[in-house]
Amino acid sequence: MTTAAAPRVRGGPWPSFAARRLVRFAVSLWALLTAAFLMIHLVPGDPVRAALGMTAPADLVAAKRAALGLDDPLWVQYGHYLRGLVTGDLGTSMVSGQAVTQVIGDRLPSTLQLAVLAFAVVVAVAVPVGVCFAVLTRGGRRRGGELAFTSVSVLLAAVPEFLVGVGLVALLAVGFGWFPVAGADDASSYVLPVAALALGPAAVLARIIRVELLAVLGADFVRTARAKRLPARLVYVRHALPNALTATLTLGGLMLTSMVAGTVLVENVFAWPGLGSTIVQSIVTKDYPLVQGIVLVYGVGVLLVNLLVDVVLGLLDPRSTIRES
Repeated sequence: MTTAAAPRVRGGPWPSFAARRLVRFAVSLWALLTAAFLMIHLVPGDPVRAALGMTAPADLVAAKRAALGLDDPLWVQYGHYLRGLVTGDLGTSMVSGQAVTQVIGDRLPSTLQLAVLAFAVVVAVAVPVGVCFAVLTRGGRRRGGELAFTSVSVLLAAVPEFLVGVGLVALLAVGFGWFPVAGADDASSYVLPVAALALGPAAVLARIIRVELLAVLGADFVRTARAKRLPARLVYVRHALPNALTATLTLGGLMLTSMVAGTVLVENVFAWPGLGSTIVQSIVTKDYPLVQGIVLVYGVGVLLVNLLVDVVLGLLDPRSTIRES
């Protein structure tokens, strides 16, 4: 007795794939928004008193609490908070009195420029280096080169970004005077912070590309392409490299999110005028509405990057859009 084949969903797997990703994004976004809202209420003590100082008059503290709506019931505050997010109102800084959206709008471009430039450097360095060492060491050749590549990449990946930044400042800025120590005054100011952010991820990505490409170079379709006497450049660029980039794309997306988070420490090393240095200053001054707004920006950025990576990965590898049984 034969079993009827399951009917195919009209439109292929993409509708269900998109629905799953959007639902996951929505749930993660709600969890992020709720966690950011509760952050102020989970802080021990009175956040207004902590921000204004222990010597602030009681009437000033009470007026500030009333202005921020902290005397309302929690569910009322949550409703005001969500309504403010919809209208683009993230509150007011306790320290400067500026709107949180204005502070973020002034500082966000500097952080984005730093993260995007660093990611571009990672890709521009890691892809050719990984491909080059995969070609040079395939089939167990050049063991010395493989050992040197592995050792250097592991070392670079193990050192935190802020330590790399401190070392670069000490050597290239203070020692040789080639680059500015801090600030974002001109193009040369980008070199050291971008290098501090990019060195470790570039080493990791180059290793992943090499491993993935070595696996692809041993596949049957590559051997078939070689048997057809296709030019080596065509074999590597058209056949091998695209098939090795699926895992690389996933890792690259994760790296981009971690690099955005890594800007917090790097910006403080180089006194960079971005969100990273601003959130540290806000934590020190206990400016909780500003901390809350910056945390939201970082969190939403991470969620959007992950969603974009899922979509691009689904376009490059349609098999990933099919739910595994």
